[in-house]
Amino acid sequence: MNKIKFENLKTKVIGQKNFYYEQIDSTQKEIWRRVEKEEIDNGTLIVADMQTAGFGTHGRKWYTEKTNNIAFSLVLFPNCHIDKLNNLTFEIAEIWVNTFKDLYEIELDIKLPNDLMINGKKVGGILTETKLQGNDVRALVIGVGINTNQKELSDEIKDISTSIRNEFNREVNNYKVIGEFCNRLEARLDNIFL
Repeated sequence: MNKIKFENLKTKVIGQKNFYYEQIDSTQKEIWRRVEKEEIDNGTLIVADMQTAGFGTHGRKWYTEKTNNIAFSLVLFPNCHIDKLNNLTFEIAEIWVNTFKDLYEIELDIKLPNDLMINGKKVGGILTETKLQGNDVRALVIGVGINTNQKELSDEIKDISTSIRNEFNREVNNYKVIGEFCNRLEARLDNIFL
């Protein structure tokens, strides 16, 4: 379990602490395990090359094969009213769209509520989960999976999913993209609860 050095990271909190796994059941599950044990700091990322039990909304399986895709979860402890997080998943999707457009001149589409699409096929997904005390958010976990550099997709998903590499023939620097996402997310959330 190593720490990743994001060379372009300019944040105060988000991504400053992170844990990297070559393989894990689920970055989302690992973050929640650490939250329950109170063994994780605000803004920590869990990043993995491969997830054996990754999942999206409604528990749908998310495939993260060992082919250099983006798979991470991020924890925040906002201690804010749940209403402050209205539309957060969509805003996160917009940050991803703008990040890929600015860094790679790649156009992604958003399919509500939480999918990133290219040419009608899913290329990524966002999962936001919260732990509440009454109406106050005690923990917010944001999970992200994006097929960036994957060349081959399994028969089970190849008709409905794709990758940036397959659609645009571009190699994505995953750590650069994650670092830029963290910069933009922190700028967006800074006045709310960071």
